[in-house]
Amino acid sequence: MKRAHLFISGRVQGVFYRAFTEEIALSLKLNGWVRNLRDGRVEAVFEGEEEKISIAIQRCKEGPPHARVDNIEIIWEEPEGLKGFEIKRTAS
Repeated sequence: MKRAHLFISGRVQGVFYRAFTEEIALSLKLNGWVRNLRDGRVEAVFEGEEEKISIAIQRCKEGPPHARVDNIEIIWEEPEGLKGFEIKRTAS
C-alpha cells in the first residue's frame, strides 16, 4: 500500500479536473481525495497499489480535454488507510 500526494499546476481549475481525477481513482480502485487550492493548483491524494497510483499520475499529467497540466509535484507519504474517494471543498 502506497500514498502519493500531488500538487498539479497549469490550467486545472474550471475544466472538470477534479471530476476527471475522481473518475481515474474510481476506475483504478484507488482511495483518496482531490480539491482545488486558492493559488490555482489542484491537490490530490491517491492511496493503493503503487502500480495503479503510477497509472493515475500518468493520466493526471494528460488531464481532461480543456486542461493544461504544466507540472505535478509528487510527495510519497505513509498511507493513512483512506476509504473511498471524494471531491473536497476548496482549501482555505
